[in-house]
Amino acid sequence: MLIGAGLAVSGCIMQGISRNALADPGILGINAGAGLVVLIFVAYYPNMGTASIFLLPVLAWIGAGVTAAIIFSLSYKRHKGLLPTRLLLTGVAVAAGISAATIVITLRINQEKYQFVATWMAGSIWGTNWKFVLALLPFIVILLPFVFSKARTMNVLNLGEMTATGLGAKVSREQVVLLAAAVGLAGSCVAVSGGIGFVGLIGPHLARRLVGPKHQALLPASALTGSFMVIVADMLGRLILQPSEIPAGIIVAIVGAPYFLYLLAHSR
Repeated sequence: MLIGAGLAVSGCIMQGISRNALADPGILGINAGAGLVVLIFVAYYPNMGTASIFLLPVLAWIGAGVTAAIIFSLSYKRHKGLLPTRLLLTGVAVAAGISAATIVITLRINQEKYQFVATWMAGSIWGTNWKFVLALLPFIVILLPFVFSKARTMNVLNLGEMTATGLGAKVSREQVVLLAAAVGLAGSCVAVSGGIGFVGLIGPHLARRLVGPKHQALLPASALTGSFMVIVADMLGRLILQPSEIPAGIIVAIVGAPYFLYLLAHSR
């Protein structure tokens, strides 16, 4: 539930501040950046003790933050703000580069760790005990209420940079603050869940169809739809091929990839 809520709200924030219906922490490469740092830690740190469990969300947040800074700086144009098409293309390119680095690292680790990394990258929700819940909970408890309090600001930002500035919003500062919150949510969730993509894309779209575009209702609804998606995906992954288990990330991708192509085909 925590992972689904965090990823969906992160996607909702990115779609709101970029005014791009295709924005998602997975598609834009932010999940990949978080995953790369976690992978380096898992691959080269010899002992996954209690201290390292609580360190993982912080490391993932750093990786996601650096990646987001690169993507958004390359996508921003003065007086025009974030360009949606440029944002998407830049995110795909950065994600491809990070994926290449990930492959290089996985080739240098032993077989046991490689098996774990391969499963984790597929979105296996590997952190399934209470220690991981406690490690993730502070990010969710602090960041979700903060983002909900910014709902009116996000409504204004949706009107465009010039209009928002005219209404008194400090656009650049608010975009940076909201982006930092989105990165914190996505990075901490990736540290626990692995590479689950498309939740941040589909969750906000489903919520928007249910409650409309106003962020006062859209943000909480996105959290609920994201939680529901991940729970259902995890349940199906455990039931379809018993006693084997399909990672939840694969189940979500089976639905998410065609939906992404549908949105891409119908976007202007």
